[in-house]
Amino acid sequence: MVRIALGQINTTVGDLAGNVDAMSAWAARATEAGADLICFPELAITGYPPEDLVLRRTFVDDNLEALEELARRSAGGCAVLTGFVDRTDAGIHNAAAHLDGGAIEARYHKVKLPNYGVFDEKRYFVPGVAGCSIRVGSSDLGISVCEDAWAPGPPFDEYARLHVPVVLNINGSPYHRHKITERLDICRDRARETGAWIVYVNAVGGQDELVFDGGSMVVSPQGELVHRAAMFEEDLLVVDLQRLEDGRWSAAAEGEARRWPDGPEEVFRALVVGLGDYVRKNGFTEVLVGLSGGIDSALTATIAADGLGPEAVRAMTMPSPYSSAESVEDALEVARRLEIRVDEIRIDDIFKSYLSALEDPFRDTTEGVAEENLQARIRGNVLMAMSNKFGAMVLATGNKSEYAVGYSTLYGDMAGGFAPIKDVPKTLVYELVRWRNAQGEAPPIPQRVIDKPPSAELRPNQKDTDTLPPYEELDPIIEAYVEEDHSPEDIVAAGFDRALVDRVVSWIDGAEYKRRQAPPGVKITPKAFGRDRRMPITNRYRRPPR
Repeated sequence: MVRIALGQINTTVGDLAGNVDAMSAWAARATEAGADLICFPELAITGYPPEDLVLRRTFVDDNLEALEELARRSAGGCAVLTGFVDRTDAGIHNAAAHLDGGAIEARYHKVKLPNYGVFDEKRYFVPGVAGCSIRVGSSDLGISVCEDAWAPGPPFDEYARLHVPVVLNINGSPYHRHKITERLDICRDRARETGAWIVYVNAVGGQDELVFDGGSMVVSPQGELVHRAAMFEEDLLVVDLQRLEDGRWSAAAEGEARRWPDGPEEVFRALVVGLGDYVRKNGFTEVLVGLSGGIDSALTATIAADGLGPEAVRAMTMPSPYSSAESVEDALEVARRLEIRVDEIRIDDIFKSYLSALEDPFRDTTEGVAEENLQARIRGNVLMAMSNKFGAMVLATGNKSEYAVGYSTLYGDMAGGFAPIKDVPKTLVYELVRWRNAQGEAPPIPQRVIDKPPSAELRPNQKDTDTLPPYEELDPIIEAYVEEDHSPEDIVAAGFDRALVDRVVSWIDGAEYKRRQAPPGVKITPKAFGRDRRMPITNRYRRPPR
């Protein structure tokens, strides 16, 4: 029998000492639980992803020293498997180390290096060329790292040939919607191909735009999900794998089975973790939200209050001449329900002073978008002034639908240090709000906020639909063009109106320069704006209608 602990922990990129401290503490817990081995996530020593830090020789040196320190500190306890950056004559490797008795007993170099989506590991690492089996107790265990498991081939074919009964797979696998199903499928595939138990350990926590959702698991050789750790929180899952008299193996885990969230709950929890870790790991203690009375800012404030606590959230409502009394009331009511501090600063006089200063250059022009956006930019200035004065990070409140088509104001509502719902389409915003309102007895967002037609309120009686199609029509086109990379012709062939598709695609292509200046936000879809989708700003390629 071998008792394996899955150490699903939240590391911080660059905090080598802090990461070692955390792993030492979790290894001690695993030892107390009688574990023979604890497995930590991919690159747990450095935090994942370390990106260009690994191009610094001193960083790699320090990470190797940190690995040695972890080996020394875990000498009296169970064995440890952890991720780190290794260096050989061939180059730098994404690696895993087996630590036992105070020494580094084995090193494994990741064979398959992902180079798509948010991954660019071929920029940094040299691939390994062989598997690595270790002996723990009376069992042989194969080592693999993340992408190694996502396709057949090495090192799993080697482990199958050698009949290795258990394969460990340590991961830094970031979240997007429904990804847990993908991971389970690949674990099942590798288990059936090798005839081995798959012990899959994933990271948890936020790192810039990425959220790691945990969901560590143990899958049987028949492809059955036998045990699983929690999602979106640190967890220690201790599993006994035992060879029976007939040669088969059994698995048993300590504690109650963990529930995996799905649907809107899954997304909401990802947003809470992503925002909370971004703020805390970057040294902020408070955030500042502009509450307009609309659904986007209400959702952003709710996520912040849930992730940081109401005492760490400060709100501002900044009515202009076109703000309705109902919107101001709704903003104040959201703040009251969330129990967050709120200040009201009317911007009427500031707006008038801007118009007065611009009277001569604006003379004989038609009032329009410039005057509308002045109000948004005044609000951005006020929020940033409060941020400078009190040290709170400003949260931008725009959603993916708005960022996609450029329905947002540079240096206005796009101003801020983080945009929590930047990757959340407007239709999903409503789903998240309805789910959150159903939790507990006191819904944080008033029904009137949900029911009112979306509006920027920058001119009299303005509605989003004055400029945009209904979000129920817009969002599927954005998803097809941005996330699925379908051509306009493919989207039209799927049943969408030709003129509407051309208009939306033109908006998306034309707004690239705006998006490049937007703050980072939590990735929750398969392709988010940012490091996930790297389109040139200066780009004259346009596919003409056929």
